[in-house]
Amino acid sequence: MKKKVAVVILNWNGAALLRRFLPSVCAHTNDRLADVVVVDNGSDDTSVEILNREFPQVRTLLFPRNYGFAEGYNRALDALDYEYAVLLNSDVEVTPQWIEPLLAFVEAHPDVAACQPKIRALREPEKFEYAGAAGGFIDRYGYPFCRGRLFGTLETDHGQYDDPLDIFWASGAALFVRTAVYRAVGGLDPSFFAHMEEIDLCWRIHLAGHRIAVVPQSVVYHQGGASLDASNPRKTYLNFRNNLLMLHKNLPRQEGKKILFIRRLYDTLAFARFVMLGQLPHARAILRAHNDFRKMRKQYTRYPDENLLGRFPETGRNITIDYFLKGKKRF
Repeated sequence: MKKKVAVVILNWNGAALLRRFLPSVCAHTNDRLADVVVVDNGSDDTSVEILNREFPQVRTLLFPRNYGFAEGYNRALDALDYEYAVLLNSDVEVTPQWIEPLLAFVEAHPDVAACQPKIRALREPEKFEYAGAAGGFIDRYGYPFCRGRLFGTLETDHGQYDDPLDIFWASGAALFVRTAVYRAVGGLDPSFFAHMEEIDLCWRIHLAGHRIAVVPQSVVYHQGGASLDASNPRKTYLNFRNNLLMLHKNLPRQEGKKILFIRRLYDTLAFARFVMLGQLPHARAILRAHNDFRKMRKQYTRYPDENLLGRFPETGRNITIDYFLKGKKRF
């Protein structure tokens, strides 16, 4: 009997992560419902050897080079034939029966194209994890935040967000998606390479008329920082550049210009803050992000008619003001 779900893990030189996290995925993923697939992005460590020797039950796809997070997953989902896919980070530890609530939810709600589990922090298991927490949102100027996480402040999980809920974006750390919709909207944008690409994808899924939800009855634990640590200026560069690209391509042209103007003023404040803190590599990363945005935006020539930032819950907020001036640290 053909299985409905592929749990797809993209790996690049992650031999240690495979040994640490893959056992939980194999043990707790219902093999009557799903196959575990590891896609190797041209690793030159012992990843493939470990997969062949220690995880024979896992299906593998081997790519000749590192295509990055976005293009790697696009190529993987093009090569696989499953109704649903879970884009699962290689540093995620899953829990028993984690796949069942996600599958049941989307099968009960045909208009839901993607969802995510509740994501808690592996290093501090009582807290939500930065990249997704209990569901992602976006404010009026494109700043992402979550139920359970505003900027760098993580809430302790007391069950306060245990209700399934429509959200703006589902985390790429554990993104359950209908593969037909994924392909129809163009998949992850390869130009992003990594960071913010799942929010951009979810924005396009909404524009295509679908819903996205969080299903907290499924719980996973994310280590975070496996690809790029927050202290790495390249992470700063990708986050700032990709956020600008996401706003530029997914907003109506005239409204987008206004929002981007204000957003770039906020980025100037972020630049000044890095300078005052003596974090010059991060300040330079913001400058490079803006310079590259000006070059890269020319590839996007079609714009939507609808401004989703005016329609979705929470998109009217200004979390920069809420967080830094009003002192609001909780969702």
